[in-house]
Amino acid sequence: MAPTHRLRLAVSLLLLPLLLLPAASLARDTIAPDQPLRGNETLISSGTGTFAFGFFSPPDSNNTYVGIWYAKLPIRTVVWVANRAAPLPGAAAHNAGATLSVTAACALAVASANGTTVWSSAQPSAAAAPCTARIQDDGNLVVVSDQQQQQRGGRVAWQGFDHPTDTLLPGMRLGVDFAAGLNMTLTAWASPSDPSPGPVVAFMATSGDPEVFIWNGATKVWRSGPWDGVQFTGVPDTVTYKSLGFSFRFVNNAQEATYSFQVRDPSIVTRLVVNGTGGGAGAGAGGLMQRWTWLEAVAAWNLYWYAPKDQCDAVSPCGPNGVCDTNTVPPCRCLRGFVPRSPAAWALRDGRDGCARATPLSCGGGNRTGGDDGFVVLAHAKVPDTSEAVVDYGSGLEECRRRCLRNCSCTAYAHANLTGEPGRRGCVMWTGGLDDLRVYPGYGQDLYYRLAAADLASTSKSKKKINIVVAIVVSITALGILLAVAGFFIWRNKKTKARKPVSSTWRAGMQSKEGSEGKDHGDDLELPIYDYETIAKATEDFSTENKLGEGGFGPVYKGKLEDGQEIAVKTLSRTSTQGLGEFKNEVLLIAKLQHRNLVRLVGCSISGPEKILMYEYMENKSLDCFLFDTTKSKLLDWTTRYSIIEGIARGLLYLHQDSRYRIIHRDLKTSNILLDKDMTPKISDFGMARMFGNDDTEINTLRVVGTYGYMAPEYAMDGVFSVKSDVFSFGVIVLEIITGTRNRGVYSYSGHLNLLAHAWSLLNEGKGLDLVDENLNGSFDSDEVLKCLKVGLLCVQENPDDRPLMSQVLMMLASTDTASLPTPKQPGFAARRAAAEDTSWSKPDCSVVDSMTITMVEGR
Repeated sequence: MAPTHRLRLAVSLLLLPLLLLPAASLARDTIAPDQPLRGNETLISSGTGTFAFGFFSPPDSNNTYVGIWYAKLPIRTVVWVANRAAPLPGAAAHNAGATLSVTAACALAVASANGTTVWSSAQPSAAAAPCTARIQDDGNLVVVSDQQQQQRGGRVAWQGFDHPTDTLLPGMRLGVDFAAGLNMTLTAWASPSDPSPGPVVAFMATSGDPEVFIWNGATKVWRSGPWDGVQFTGVPDTVTYKSLGFSFRFVNNAQEATYSFQVRDPSIVTRLVVNGTGGGAGAGAGGLMQRWTWLEAVAAWNLYWYAPKDQCDAVSPCGPNGVCDTNTVPPCRCLRGFVPRSPAAWALRDGRDGCARATPLSCGGGNRTGGDDGFVVLAHAKVPDTSEAVVDYGSGLEECRRRCLRNCSCTAYAHANLTGEPGRRGCVMWTGGLDDLRVYPGYGQDLYYRLAAADLASTSKSKKKINIVVAIVVSITALGILLAVAGFFIWRNKKTKARKPVSSTWRAGMQSKEGSEGKDHGDDLELPIYDYETIAKATEDFSTENKLGEGGFGPVYKGKLEDGQEIAVKTLSRTSTQGLGEFKNEVLLIAKLQHRNLVRLVGCSISGPEKILMYEYMENKSLDCFLFDTTKSKLLDWTTRYSIIEGIARGLLYLHQDSRYRIIHRDLKTSNILLDKDMTPKISDFGMARMFGNDDTEINTLRVVGTYGYMAPEYAMDGVFSVKSDVFSFGVIVLEIITGTRNRGVYSYSGHLNLLAHAWSLLNEGKGLDLVDENLNGSFDSDEVLKCLKVGLLCVQENPDDRPLMSQVLMMLASTDTASLPTPKQPGFAARRAAAEDTSWSKPDCSVVDSMTITMVEGR
């Protein structure tokens, strides 16, 4: 080697440690008194290196701030800002000489290059200098004295978690720490380029029963409802978070009233943010309080939840004693026993004045015992504003009822804690008007509100019955009385015969015998069983006028029970391609499932010549009857189609993850999606469904059932099915909803054998919008269509491992960033025709309300 080269090598080896020093300094996580954080440096939390701490400039800003952000994410997401109201002038690149240091008094201080302090934290009262500041792996910036570091478990001198800005991280508290004198609120940024405090603030109101409010300036825009021991009553979907490993902590005692959350799975990155630019109730832009989760697969944030999200989320849109319900039109109504204060305003759908009592309470006239007043239950409620409510954890619900009756000002009461913890049940009691009430379809609390005797339905009915009995006794003879009694017993026997309890013999006969696919369902079946004569009467002896259609299961009839309920009656014909096993399977499964996007089983019959299932009647029949009909498809605008896609996804998520059992449907198709009068989709036909054990991920079957065109390739070819099989079928349905065409068509003009290949090809060519159903006449949201197109193609990818779970599907549907979704790979069956055609399939009769009957059964 030449001397010159040896010299260069030696110099390089000598300089190498010096070159590595700056990089090493960036990896530290601590600020010491003699080692401040400089403007060109960034601290990284030790351990997993999740968070970074340093100087930054927001996009389009000419100011510099000190903050904390996620270190590993490709998108800089700031979660805490120190000097949000006192920035350093100039962009971060021009503030290399700025510093953040720990003072001799254990306070943090941000100073410009010339030494001018622009921000400092509060000076700890009990800290013993010297102190150091450290960024932790949970995102908390802590200041600890040397003495406190030596005392394990000792309280830190100061921490950023006690002073949140706009973001709540796992372990952070929102609320009031009375002992420490801290009010921990979330305040939105003024704009995406300006971290200074904006007008939107979320805070814990501690008077009465604590609850969270969002204010936009001087306007109250959202209320969480009080904590019921499990969740805030105004955030009922919190219960679905458990499947993601969330846990929640609400503390309400003399020391603090705070809320916080944790996530057990470290791979889940989530934050709760107050965003001043999110839009208001019903705006669809994401609300003002938002929960975001990071989707690693698409490298983007996904909007998981937000509030306010609809008109009933606004504060008291229906006024005192009015109830808001998004499932009714108009959404506002008065509580029973109340009438609108301003009928003219209510006629114009302005319910802000609320409702007044139709009849004054008894104690309103001076009766201090409550007189004949009573209580009516409002179920599934977000209970009224608790700012003026009284909480008594020492009394049971019955004692609260008695106390409320004795207090003439008391107008309602409810449980204070639904967990049943000893000494923590208690109740909340309200006085005056019941403000900001709403109800939910299946969640919420029971609210017991007070009514005068004249407005109590039970009281009035009792009085009517007494009057009738007295009239009968006075006006008829002893013989007449005997005849009446005899008639009563005949009537009772008839009713008892019409609806019988489920016998143990029936349950035993309902157990499947198909090996691993037919595991014992365990719980007792809770389903009314009707005799054959009752159903025959309901369908007018199964008259042809009431026949809705016929499929593989047997004929389907429309009927009406004695109580007026309309039903769809499905009979198991002797020539049915589906057997008794499918009948039993469907009864067992669907009777245990309760979700607004699943069809409801009303009852069944096993006593007559045919086995019969009775379902709720679906006015709009099945999805395929609309989708593939040139005239009816024009009634499906894009908003309705998008709502149907979301509804089907929620129903599948419930089957796969949130129900008592993990259910694989195995025959999901458009004819098995029923539509009620409001076009709400309901998944039907569980005759081929199978239940998974907790540890099962996939099952291999010797019997392949379903419908070609919707069947996943691994299932059709090898008999292997899993939740990803249903995901494939869902993807096909999504593409059919977008295009208004069936998957099984041959697209000869494009050289493709089915819709999946055709859609994939057009998307790759940038022509995805060419797929949209012409019946929409160009009236659709292009971003939503492309998002749904991508989601549909992601669901039908050939490899099951590439397909998303339904929980991920819903996250992607909620995402507003279509471009960040992953690129779909080649779909299953894209380049080849199915191995065997389903020759038994025929176009369903769209007069069949319950088209669950059209199910293909094929051997492998």
